[in-house]
Amino acid sequence: MEPCISLPLEKSLLDDVVAQSKDFANVHGIVMRRRETPLSSDVVCFTPHTLVPSPVPKKLFYQSVDVQNDFHLLMHGISRDYQFLKSVLSSSMQHDEFQKKLFDIYEEVYINNIPCQPIMLGMLRCDYMFDCSGGRDISTDKIQLKQVEVNTIASGLAGLGTQCTRLHRFNLENLGKSEIASSLPESKAVGKMAEGFVEAWKLYGNNKAAILFLIEELSWNIMDQRWLEYEIRNLDKSIPIIRRLFKDVVERAKIEDNKLILDNYEIAIVYYRYGYSPEHYPTEKEWEARLMVEKSQTIKCPPISYHLAGSKKIQQELPRAGAVERFQKYFPDGEVTVKRIRNTFAGLYTLDMNDEGSETALKNPNIYVLKPQREGGGNNLFGEDIKTKLEQIGEDKSRAGYILMDKIEPLVVTNYTVQSEKDVEIRKMVSEIGIFGAIISNGENVPFNSTCGHILRTKTVSSNEGSFAGGSAVIDSPFLV
Repeated sequence: MEPCISLPLEKSLLDDVVAQSKDFANVHGIVMRRRETPLSSDVVCFTPHTLVPSPVPKKLFYQSVDVQNDFHLLMHGISRDYQFLKSVLSSSMQHDEFQKKLFDIYEEVYINNIPCQPIMLGMLRCDYMFDCSGGRDISTDKIQLKQVEVNTIASGLAGLGTQCTRLHRFNLENLGKSEIASSLPESKAVGKMAEGFVEAWKLYGNNKAAILFLIEELSWNIMDQRWLEYEIRNLDKSIPIIRRLFKDVVERAKIEDNKLILDNYEIAIVYYRYGYSPEHYPTEKEWEARLMVEKSQTIKCPPISYHLAGSKKIQQELPRAGAVERFQKYFPDGEVTVKRIRNTFAGLYTLDMNDEGSETALKNPNIYVLKPQREGGGNNLFGEDIKTKLEQIGEDKSRAGYILMDKIEPLVVTNYTVQSEKDVEIRKMVSEIGIFGAIISNGENVPFNSTCGHILRTKTVSSNEGSFAGGSAVIDSPFLV
């Protein structure tokens, strides 16, 4: 697809715009800690980004936005359906100790006992790619939106993504393209997500209670989280916000009258930016802390039921006949919502012992992606690595911990990437759009359901993974065509 402006640029013009782009990013907080010093903000650098916005089919952009609230309600319904979660996750839990421990906490708190806190807060991001499987030269109206995943825990880049549009408008204006700059869709992701936190905090009912950002020690991307923190403060400066490590909860948190107390703060909301991966739980003490938080009166973001609802195994199950329809009662327009959701699904296949997908994948691994039950990026396998992994697993039951997805043939665009200490080169690239959203539920009632905004992450064609956290992608914004 053609870029938003004629590329390549003449070198002197390119050098000037790149220099200004870096300075604009630094001046406006579009920055991150250097990866070699993730514990310190003494030295920061601009966030890796594309020089100009990348083209995105307008129809597919609005399709991804319009279906976001539907996915919130779907995840809400799944989180409340014990039998569905148990039946879908049973095979993977047989060998995946991490998922089993999550499910055990879910059962203990939400099934075997009445939870202290029925209010739940979800901050989600649904990720999609633009599928050109009909051929790279097909017309724009035949490109399809295909969902990559639904992130229900630690959904990042709302802060930096919101600012990227400002950066691209500035660059386009410097290139004499003000009319294009003014037409870029604005993302209000971080501000809208902050509204969700404030509304949930009010529902907790104690104006002295704090919001806890539960963070990792190596927070090289801390500025993205700070944007959210500061937007919450802009909405209500009276809300105490604290940042603590998981080990701080393990060592110092306690329960008093069902309330979670940490460092003399009563905690209204625990926002998990950590705790989504097995290595985050090196001992039983971390699991005891997670259980303590779930049992407490604090509002969890996400509750452990949402964490489970975002599993790859759940994603694989939803395209099956009747799966989405099972939750139709949660959708205001019923069958219309089901259709909107189903129109985004890519082909997904189980690797349970019934051998639905492995034989085909062994014969032609290049048309699939192999996904484990893990969050955080950098975990997927492609091509011959799929074949090697499947041959290694063989008939072992651990195969149930993976799903197969049809490999998307992504829309290819041309752009420059601006990265610290790297040459600025014109590249063939592909993009992945993420749509942010927030949902608050209180039992069956949903008082808050909001589509918040978007982020585009763009990577080189040769890169399989599109993870910003893993360093393979840069932030971007959409130019609608």
